[in-house]
Amino acid sequence: MAKDRKIDLVILGLLSHEDLTGYDIKKRLDGAIGFFWKGSFGNIYPALSSMEEESLIYKKKNSKNGGRERIPYHITRQGTKALRTWLEESQASNELKYETLLKLYFGGAADRSVTIRNIEIFEEDVKRNLAVLNMYKENLEKVLDEEDHVFYYLTVTFGIDTYEAYLKWCTKAKKLLKKASVK
Repeated sequence: MAKDRKIDLVILGLLSHEDLTGYDIKKRLDGAIGFFWKGSFGNIYPALSSMEEESLIYKKKNSKNGGRERIPYHITRQGTKALRTWLEESQASNELKYETLLKLYFGGAADRSVTIRNIEIFEEDVKRNLAVLNMYKENLEKVLDEEDHVFYYLTVTFGIDTYEAYLKWCTKAKKLLKKASVK
């Protein structure tokens, strides 16, 4: 498994819970995981192929679903071992990339109204995501007696706390930019 391909580990983590097709994996990445990790079909399918060659996963028998062929993948013992090894590593890369902040950093090259609008767009997006995370939290609170759900819950509450801090920052930033532009 390529050390720098975290998508492999994401897929192994998802498969450790249930067998999934490539399409199912993409749906999971677009759902709850999408708040902190992204993936595309362009990196999912090559990763699946590579991990199958490395015996970390295998294809289960094809099944038909409404005429479509579904090829679910299953994690192997070797795949489970690789996932656990990664989970036990003490180092983790926690990169943060926000184009809004990049635009803010260089905001002096445009009128302040442009930066304020960029912050408002960011704020709207954060509010939408926060609503979804709060729904997840409400649903997870009902099933915290299941071990995996405790970990999902912690991830969701991290997101909620972070997004609430973003909203607080948006309010302060807009106030400062509007106040300073009056001078």
